[in-house]
Amino acid sequence: MASSSSSSSPHDRSRPSEDEEDPVDQMISRTGCAELHYAVQECMAERQDWRKCQPQVQAFKECMLTFQSARKEQLAKQKPAQVN
Repeated sequence: MASSSSSSSPHDRSRPSEDEEDPVDQMISRTGCAELHYAVQECMAERQDWRKCQPQVQAFKECMLTFQSARKEQLAKQKPAQVN
């Protein structure tokens, strides 16, 4: 049984087609931290050791923490006030 070049296996890690974006990329794009995420990926590809990419990792982490904090505040403001 010959397999075609495009696999539908859930374990296929090839790049998605041009019209479908990776859900993780979509999620990170909404945070405003995408460029920092790509910097971590690029460093990891070049150096093959996350320990050598700590400046990029820390910058991405700080960006994500800032986003999460702002998101929590936004959600807290949206909650209707409970009146008893």
